[in-house]
Amino acid sequence: MTQCHPVPLKSHDVGSDVPMSTCVIKTEPSRRDFLYVATATVGMVGAAAAMVPLIAQMNPDASTIAAGAPIEVDLAPIAEGQIIKVFWRSKPIFISHRTKKEIDEARAVNVASLPDPQTDEARVKPGHDQWLVLIGICTHLGCIPLPHQGDYGGWFCPCHGSQYDTAGRVRRGPAPANLYLPPYEFVSDNKIRIG
Repeated sequence: MTQCHPVPLKSHDVGSDVPMSTCVIKTEPSRRDFLYVATATVGMVGAAAAMVPLIAQMNPDASTIAAGAPIEVDLAPIAEGQIIKVFWRSKPIFISHRTKKEIDEARAVNVASLPDPQTDEARVKPGHDQWLVLIGICTHLGCIPLPHQGDYGGWFCPCHGSQYDTAGRVRRGPAPANLYLPPYEFVSDNKIRIG
């Protein structure tokens, strides 16, 4: 569509004040403009759709996610005096259902004489003294100690001879620290959640 508007010119422009007209050309969007816009839009949507699988493949797989997830362990089948091993985050976790004798022996120890002083009460959850939950990795070089072994009735690491008592505290050998405690909580009297 073309619209013309008269515009008077000054005398120094042409020599006299002769009305002249200027034309403004307004064009409506054509079919070609629509095709350009539509093609660009479809191209952007296609590029975005192609990026989705590329970005999704960077997410961790299900086994990795599951490995870090908390686990729940039913304590009911564990007999008194028994130690079981479960895995959390690819680490062995020892769950010990301690006898009264094992608890009394752990609490009779002079804490000041230990290489890594810690009371038995600090290593269990209040009201659940019979349950000891430990990460089953020797603090010396990362071996897995054997339960119910050694001079203290707890754990013995055959690699370099570290010995732990019934509270998982180091008593002898090159291990510098007690067996570590994983984060856990009691969700009921017979069930714990680790992680």
